[in-house]
Amino acid sequence: MLRSPRSGDAGQAFPIYITVVAGLLFLAFAYLAVGQAAANRNGAQTAADAAALAAALDTRDKLTDNWLENVLDPEKWQDIFDGEGVPLGGCGRAQELAAQNNATAFCTPLTGLPPGYQVDVTTTETVGDSIVPGTENTKSKATATAVIELRCEFDPPGEDAEDEVLPELRCGDTDWQLDPDNLDDLPGPEDLFDVHLTDGQGNDE
Repeated sequence: MLRSPRSGDAGQAFPIYITVVAGLLFLAFAYLAVGQAAANRNGAQTAADAAALAAALDTRDKLTDNWLENVLDPEKWQDIFDGEGVPLGGCGRAQELAAQNNATAFCTPLTGLPPGYQVDVTTTETVGDSIVPGTENTKSKATATAVIELRCEFDPPGEDAEDEVLPELRCGDTDWQLDPDNLDDLPGPEDLFDVHLTDGQGNDE
C-alpha cells in the first residue's frame, strides 16, 4: 500500500519540529540564566551603592555636629569642613546596609579631599541553578564609592575681625548670615555637604 505524499512530508517534518522546539527551549533557558545573573549583579550594585552612601552620610552628620559645636569659633571651621578631627567611622553603617540587602561588605575609608568610602560587596545568594555550569555557586560582586564634598564657602576671619561677628556662609545659591546671638536658623547637613556616588561596577565570581 502506497503512503500519500502528504503523510510522508509530515513524517519528515516532525524531527525538524522537535529540533526547532528543543533549540528554542535551550535559548529560553539560556536567556533565563542571563537574566538571573543580571538580577544578581543589579542586587549587588544596589547593595554597594546603599552601603557607600550610608557610610558617607553617617560621617557627613558627624561633621555637621562638630561644626555646630564650634560654630562660634570660625577659626576652626575650615579644619572641620576638611574632615580633620572627625574619624571616618562610617564603615559600620556600610556593613549594616549591605546585610539588609543580602550582601557582605568590605569598607575602606578614603582620606584626603574629598573624604569618602569605597565599599566592595559580595552577595550572600548565588545566581542559582541554570543550564550554565557553575552558576549554582556563583556570587555577584560590586564596588561603589561615595564622597563628601563641602558645598559652602566663607572668608576666614582676619586678625582685626570682631569676636561677635561670624563669617557669612555661601552654600550653593543660599547665603547664610549667622547671628551669634540667634543660632536657631543654621544650615543643616544637606546644606553644608553634598554626598554622592562616583563610578561603581559589578561582576560575577
